[in-house]
Amino acid sequence: MNSSPNADRPARDDAPRPGIVSTRFSTHALPAVEQLLAWRARVGHVVDVPPQKTQLADGFGANIDLHSVGGLVFTDARTEAMRLERSVARVSADTRRDFAFHVYAEGETGEVSGVSRKRSAPGSVRGIVAFDMNQPFRVDRPACRVLTMFVPRAIVEAGLGDGDALHGRVVPYQAPLAQLVFDHFGATARELPGLGAENAENAENAADAARTLDAGAQLLIAAFREETKLTDTGRAAVQRALMGQVRRFIDANLHQGDLTPMRVVEALGLKRATLYRWFEHEGGLGAYIRHRRLREAADELVRFPHLQVTDIAYGLGFKSASDFTRAFRRAFDMSPQDARLRSLDLRRDAAARVSRAGRPFA
Repeated sequence: MNSSPNADRPARDDAPRPGIVSTRFSTHALPAVEQLLAWRARVGHVVDVPPQKTQLADGFGANIDLHSVGGLVFTDARTEAMRLERSVARVSADTRRDFAFHVYAEGETGEVSGVSRKRSAPGSVRGIVAFDMNQPFRVDRPACRVLTMFVPRAIVEAGLGDGDALHGRVVPYQAPLAQLVFDHFGATARELPGLGAENAENAENAADAARTLDAGAQLLIAAFREETKLTDTGRAAVQRALMGQVRRFIDANLHQGDLTPMRVVEALGLKRATLYRWFEHEGGLGAYIRHRRLREAADELVRFPHLQVTDIAYGLGFKSASDFTRAFRRAFDMSPQDARLRSLDLRRDAAARVSRAGRPFA
């Protein structure tokens, strides 16, 4: 994954800085045995890169240019094949809630797992993949050049409404509007380094860069809206509003043992077939409810460190602690106890970095 705002202090979504902030990082000048560890340190505050023995021994070639203006961040990275993982422990430990859109200028998206997807979803293709940083995921991807934009949640949901359903979706290169995105992002990668140059016109350059990045964000939203068939403005608005109502109802009733798909249908007076179709991408309405309960459990494991795991499980409608543990492990590839310990360790590490740096850490 590309890096996003980190110790180099590109602008944060809630506190944009004037001008363009640009950074460059490469592993190529480092000794082979240090390369992967350096890359992990570069991106580790956002995503994990589980090391492979060959990468540690033989080296790992990667470089990244990062440009930030306002609340938008754009990166241009080339990396060798690797696994990227944003675990549920990390999601529960940090506060990143933006979206990352990966545009594969060279290579393919790789195999995405750890997300709810319908069976007909495309596998590894050349295209664009979207990740909600508020949800876990894993990617095994080949060597590639990937252009990534981190877009604040408010911008995405203003354009798509139902941001949660975007997680893990892929827009193939052949899809309508996708090639416009590729062309725009290619031009952006060429132009931003020049705009970020320090000179008297930096303020004007920053305005140009902001317009370019904003146009890129809107193109991404339009491409995903087209792919999800939300092209009719009126119909899309109605569906977004109803989907929001459904999600709010589910979140408000996660601790109710009788929360089932049929209860949602009956409580909101919606057509069962329509509602089930809307949640097809997420594995179905029942799977969505179960996933939301498990995500809530992951957050409660961190928010309430002294609360027993069994109490969290029963409070979220699971019939037994063993059923909860199996479901949690299947969903997140770790036990509830391990997720709690890992999240707390990550929070302590982040607090230590803030203390050493003497400033907020994005």
